[in-house]
Amino acid sequence: MKDIKIAVIGLGYVGLPLARLFATKYNVVGYDINQNRVNELQQGKDATLEVEEDILQAVLKTKPNNNLGLFCSSSLDDISDCNYYVITVPTPVDKNNRPDLTPLYKSSETVGKVLKKGDIVIYESTVFPGATEDECVPVLEKVSGLKFNTDFYAGYSPERINPGDKLHTVEKILKVTAGSTPEIGKKIDALYASVISAGTHLAPTIKVAEAAKVIENSQRDINIAFVNELAKIFNLMDIDTHDVLEAAGTKWNFLPFKPGLVGGHCIGVDPYYLAQKAQEVGYHPEIILAGRRVNDSMGQYVASEVIKLMVQNDLKIKGSKVLALGITFKENCPDVRNTRAVDVINQLKSFGTDVTIYDPWANPEEVKHEYGLETVQKLPKETYDAIVLTVAHNEFLNEDIKAMLNKDGVLYDVKGVLKDLDCNRL
Repeated sequence: MKDIKIAVIGLGYVGLPLARLFATKYNVVGYDINQNRVNELQQGKDATLEVEEDILQAVLKTKPNNNLGLFCSSSLDDISDCNYYVITVPTPVDKNNRPDLTPLYKSSETVGKVLKKGDIVIYESTVFPGATEDECVPVLEKVSGLKFNTDFYAGYSPERINPGDKLHTVEKILKVTAGSTPEIGKKIDALYASVISAGTHLAPTIKVAEAAKVIENSQRDINIAFVNELAKIFNLMDIDTHDVLEAAGTKWNFLPFKPGLVGGHCIGVDPYYLAQKAQEVGYHPEIILAGRRVNDSMGQYVASEVIKLMVQNDLKIKGSKVLALGITFKENCPDVRNTRAVDVINQLKSFGTDVTIYDPWANPEEVKHEYGLETVQKLPKETYDAIVLTVAHNEFLNEDIKAMLNKDGVLYDVKGVLKDLDCNRL
């Protein structure tokens, strides 16, 4: 495997940790169309905070030579002599929740321009079963002029990165692999096995690997939707959902899911990819879409509950001051993609409240660009009529939140982490 040269296409939350890991044993070029991102990485800095500076700097190269290590670039010339291409671009949905394969098409076109005989293209992006061979491979063939499974080959190894998680890093999560032929499958599996300490699982086909990935997140989505629905029911019965889940969790086979907002670029998106494909083959997926409807409704539900509690406490709604704690899609992570905290915030604003958003992790410029919302990274020295904890950042657990509430103010804990405080919980 000494002649292997790998190009990782897309240097985001998935691509960079993978490129860094491969670079410990191989000659790797990290390719990204964002020149600012490339410049930042070549300086040894990662704004996503997925790879620590000393770890990144340990594998960086200043030029694209034949030595092992990582060189980041936005130039096609620098990936033209690679023989493995690993595509790690996002797979979002559009405003109607339909899969948007544009990033996959464009990255396939990029690779197609430099594809050579014998090369292997591996996709890591989460897709519906069949997307690699039916959607991406034809683009590679058209742009390169080469024939699939004769001149070049394909593979699939779904990403399992958990943003912000410093315990379950890429090398510590078992990797599913697959190839377009049995021989290529073995080559791809061996490549990943050489750097993934947790091991690999070689699936029989690319479609099996694609399906395995998309149901991982769909299963989580459905389970969270179930406990979200329970939260709505138990709230009407004046029962604390978290107390119920704690009691039920004493049984060995009870699944420990909790209610909450379901966003991000995986769980809140991937079920739509499976649902779309199911509908294309003539099946209407009732449970998958029902789970999505429940979870997509939770932001509005949380905001409505906060407003009800404020009314019960005889607080004026219009012009009231509300503090939202967190806008990222998950705790201790700067990623704001598809965050459902904005649903809570926008719904509260629709009632005429004055919402301040405090998040020490989120980049204010990125939030402004994505959602048109103003955020602060330092806690304001003010008091509020309501405080809503939407993200469980560690910083929030160390704040004297109660001291920031006005008389009869409402404290609402979406994440169920303020266990020592008298507050309302989802």
